Amino acid sequence: MPYYRQVGEIPRKRHTQFRTPDGGLYAEELMGVEGFSSDSALLYHRHLPTAIVDAQTVEDRRCGTKPNLPLKPRHFKTPDLTWEDADAVTGRRVLFGNSDVVINFVAATAPSPLYRNATGDELLYVQTGSGVVETIYGALPVGDGDYVVIPTSCTYRVVPTAGEPMRILVLEATGHIGPPKRYLSAKGQFLEHSPYCERDVRGPAEPLLADGEDVDVLVRHRAGLTRFTYANHPFDVVGWDGCLYPWAFNIRDFEPITGRLHQPPPVHQTFEGPNFVVCSFCPRKVDYHPLSVPVPYNHANVDSDELMFYVGGNYEARKGSGIGIGSLSLHPSGCTHGPQPGAVEASLGAEFFDETAVMVDTFRPLELGEAAQACEDDAYAWTWARRQRA
Repeated sequence: MPYYRQVGEIPRKRHTQFRTPDGGLYAEELMGVEGFSSDSALLYHRHLPTAIVDAQTVEDRRCGTKPNLPLKPRHFKTPDLTWEDADAVTGRRVLFGNSDVVINFVAATAPSPLYRNATGDELLYVQTGSGVVETIYGALPVGDGDYVVIPTSCTYRVVPTAGEPMRILVLEATGHIGPPKRYLSAKGQFLEHSPYCERDVRGPAEPLLADGEDVDVLVRHRAGLTRFTYANHPFDVVGWDGCLYPWAFNIRDFEPITGRLHQPPPVHQTFEGPNFVVCSFCPRKVDYHPLSVPVPYNHANVDSDELMFYVGGNYEARKGSGIGIGSLSLHPSGCTHGPQPGAVEASLGAEFFDETAVMVDTFRPLELGEAAQACEDDAYAWTWARRQRA
């Protein structure tokens, strides 16, 4: 994140002696990206964060992906997917993926193991449910509509609230995820034209301390999965400061940008990652030119695949297609796509759209994972022709 936070106890100067109540030294750890050349945080541990007592290879049961062949628009229904006593880490099922990002879905009811993704940042979108994301930086209570950005190699776990599954869309990047650079000043402050700002962002407010010995942490890295056993619980940070930490932002705090005529998708952009962007389509006043057409025009994304996750309201451009809450539509590069038949005329004169959706545009083709193949609506591609394939 682009601004500085301080949580818990820290010494006056960096890299100086900081002693525990019994006279020992706290163990300082620098979490930094791009070597020592970009954002970082300094964390102070009660125990050595390097003290591992065991390391075991873990079988990676995550299934591979297959190309979008034949190339066509596709519709997937996440409510058709099932889980039993799943957690938000090991229960993930792959929907889509490419060399830049893996997109998963999970309905979590159980606490996850302690986990660290060393391959890149993660972005969690909580569709429904609530819980706590516990991290080495502190705890983040989260609920429906929350985006949660988890930095690379941040140890965390997700603890759902009892009684309702946390349905979570999970993006695993191969790099870093953050606000679009055009929203930020040279010094990292959100600019006036940004649709959200520092006041909307939540970070850990106090340390989260836990005791324990021989504690396991599951780590995803470039070669697979390893389970480290640490001599002491990694939640032992008494304080930290810096500009690198997990943070949450609710989609309802995104302020839509509107105009007299239809605005293109970049006005909805919320995050950027390596070769992909994430956009938030929120309830909003729509185009107010007297001859405006509020729904999107037909368009061909010649450089990107467009994935839309429908999470609230009624998505006007997709009426009559079978899409509902929890659906995902994939409109790949190479296919022109646009409103369903009748949607253009039906939208004329509309003043407000009550719709909420999360869009992921990737600049490499998305392949289909096991979960997508398990919940596809095969009829979707032919809905513009108003008839089934012969």
